[in-house]
Amino acid sequence: MSLVAAMVMGASAFAIDNVKVSGDAKLFYGTNNMGDGDLFSKGNDVAALTTGAGSYADTALRLGATGDLLKGVSFGVTGYGVSTLGLENNLVSQTWTGAHGVTTGTGSSFAGVVGGAQVDDAAWMGEAWLAATLGKTTVKLGRMELDTPLAFSEKWSIVPNTFEGAVIINQDLPDTTLVGAWVGKGNGGANEFGLAAGALPTDPLVVVPAGTGLVDVHVGADGGVVGPKGTFNTFVKDGAYAAAIVNNSFKPLTAQAWYYNVVDIADAFWLQGDVALAGFTIGGQYAEMNTKGVAAAFDDTEAYALKVGYEGIENLKVSAAYSDVDNGTGINMANVATGSGQSKLYTEAAWGGNFGYVSALGAESWNLKASYEAKEIAKFCASYTNVDNEMTGSTHNLDEIALAVSKSFGALDTKLAYISTDADDQNNADGTAARYDTINAYLTLNF
Repeated sequence: MSLVAAMVMGASAFAIDNVKVSGDAKLFYGTNNMGDGDLFSKGNDVAALTTGAGSYADTALRLGATGDLLKGVSFGVTGYGVSTLGLENNLVSQTWTGAHGVTTGTGSSFAGVVGGAQVDDAAWMGEAWLAATLGKTTVKLGRMELDTPLAFSEKWSIVPNTFEGAVIINQDLPDTTLVGAWVGKGNGGANEFGLAAGALPTDPLVVVPAGTGLVDVHVGADGGVVGPKGTFNTFVKDGAYAAAIVNNSFKPLTAQAWYYNVVDIADAFWLQGDVALAGFTIGGQYAEMNTKGVAAAFDDTEAYALKVGYEGIENLKVSAAYSDVDNGTGINMANVATGSGQSKLYTEAAWGGNFGYVSALGAESWNLKASYEAKEIAKFCASYTNVDNEMTGSTHNLDEIALAVSKSFGALDTKLAYISTDADDQNNADGTAARYDTINAYLTLNF
């Protein structure tokens, strides 16, 4: 945070132009009655750490600045800080994000964990980049957010994961964008311990193990979008390369093709086309993960998804989607940068606590969505997601109903969400599967 402040205060001394400062402060709270628990109760500390049952809360601060150093040369820095404000000692038993570190042996409310554990505050630089533009080519170096189909910054949690690397973008060809990228490090939860040779997971439904041990299990309700302290570690095993072409020559259609070389792990492809015409939207996705190197013993994986939507009525959007992922012992189609399991497949679930089902091996999924923005009142969203996993003995079956209402009051954004979940691997205390309720509340003050 001090680096961001120093950049802002020193802008005039270094003749930095067009400096823009922005940020936000967030307070997120959630609760569920998983495992025969009660809504709004604190919950049991150990149960919260191991299953996610109970309540969870967090606060986060983001402060960023961008500016021009020279003609055609710009910079950006963003700092993040997270704190529970001590809520885990009284009102909740879990955090929202895994970016907190934990100190053991304190005898805190986590005494049920061997040695006890204290949830620490954390702060880190999420972005620190330089960008240079010459003609229609831009090169960006440093620490930054990314948005690609198989490696991306997740925005649904209270803080996003980011990457260290380089990106080059060229738009010399008409209606075409060419992208090349190198990712060397990331602070997503999946990179917390790196992926050494021989350390591939035995569970084919998981890309990278998110850690082991009683302390490391404290990854937050978001499943590990950001690792402890926001620390940057080697991306997957030895980094990754990516190349893409995005074309819009036929105006109703946006087509994109991505290639990834995840070093010593897999070669991956993602093809997608989306058409918007006469109020209708039609989309198709195809993805392929071909394993190699230390992952060569795993099967190759293919997945596809289809979507049809209608947006011809003002402020109303509806859509239906279907996806299918191969059976086998391959790598799933989720974001390889985090431990949350979120994917870019059209059928992805609404609530982050249910990510990982749609993208799992053997998953056949359906998704229905509708949203309506009533002006001067609020925006209303509803979705239904069903996952039938065809893997023998799989527990990755899901039935989710989600409702949300959101409204902005000037600089304050508010959102309230209700999720009803029935998942085979989220069981009651007696081991039986049962539907349970989740309520999340989000407050974001923008400045």
